[in-house]
Amino acid sequence: MSVLSNVTRRVGAKLATVARLPAAVSGRRGIATFSQLTDEHKMLREMCRNFADTELKPNAGEWDKKHEFPADHVKMMGEMGLMGVAQNPDYGGAGMDALSYAIAVEEISRGCASMGVIMSAQNSLYCEPVGKFGSPKQLEQWLEPCASGQKIGCFALSEPGNGSDAGAQSCTATLDGDSYILNGTKNWITNGPQADKAVVFATSNKSMKHKGVSAFLVDKGTPGFSTGKPEDKLGIRASGTCSLIFENCKIPKENLLGEEGQGFKIAMITLDGGRIGIAAQALGIAQASLEASVEYSQQRIAFNAPISKLQAIQFKIADMAARIEAARLLMWSAAQLKDAGEPYGKLAAMAKLQASETATFCSHQAIQIFGGYGYVTEFPVERHYRDARITEIYEGTSEIQRLVIAGHVIKELTP
Repeated sequence: MSVLSNVTRRVGAKLATVARLPAAVSGRRGIATFSQLTDEHKMLREMCRNFADTELKPNAGEWDKKHEFPADHVKMMGEMGLMGVAQNPDYGGAGMDALSYAIAVEEISRGCASMGVIMSAQNSLYCEPVGKFGSPKQLEQWLEPCASGQKIGCFALSEPGNGSDAGAQSCTATLDGDSYILNGTKNWITNGPQADKAVVFATSNKSMKHKGVSAFLVDKGTPGFSTGKPEDKLGIRASGTCSLIFENCKIPKENLLGEEGQGFKIAMITLDGGRIGIAAQALGIAQASLEASVEYSQQRIAFNAPISKLQAIQFKIADMAARIEAARLLMWSAAQLKDAGEPYGKLAAMAKLQASETATFCSHQAIQIFGGYGYVTEFPVERHYRDARITEIYEGTSEIQRLVIAGHVIKELTP
């Protein structure tokens, strides 16, 4: 029995019913791209797609208005195996590949972008570095509870003063016998308010600059570790974001992740993979915008015909669809390179750049198609527009992606 079959079996009666719903429930989708998938990938996509349509899409607007973290539905994703998609089954994961992860995040984000980033941060930013660099003991204590969906993890790299300069860590880690003492503040931490565990980056040797940055594992409730108030955000409002504050926070030396001074490397490797997840989230938003636009354009009558008959509307739909397909293929290519153990940093940056700007473009065009209705909360496209904007900022701004891409291209083409 495949891992996917095991995951599907664990969902339980309620979600098994969801997975049997007819495709019409999810709306019509072009299948040209998806016909390339294996049967296992198609099964995963259909399960996530139907879950998004029946459980996420009907609730996303209300969660957004209330800034409500959907704890019950996050738990359901854990039961589906979606909180540790590519992690080792021996440590609570589903044992699938990076392409599976990308497909799942896109479909979940299509139903609710906030749920997509909750899932992405758990998989890419927490489970991935712990799974890759953790010791066997750390895998049991720090990976298994989160990969299985029982606990939530977060990734604490950004600070009030460093932003895109990830190597300029002001947070410090001072060795004190068999312990490290952490001091400093981390900003914009996705899942921060709800997280039970955190991967925290701090400078353990200032003289080494970025080579003096180390990564640490910290439990919520550790004395000296507190969280700031949840941020009031423009979009992805159902996901929690806050600051993490460390004031003489003492942790065991064994909580060092990887080796001392390896933190910057861990962060960069993690962000390369994370960009696939954000590309998938952005694609989910873009696809949702396209589907809403097509549906509305066929219902809205102007000049005695549906506006879908108007060339101006058709051009917008064509541009949206073409950009989505191009971004999706880039994302899949990056995921497949990762699965093959090949360098994928350039394509991951390309996918993140293309998908995030596509999400902004498509949600903008959706509002144009909806007109005044697109500007009110009764319809979802204004939420898609707000949700899309962050995808060009977190896990590397569009400007940083261009620098990454250019660096790779110049190196490749220089004799």
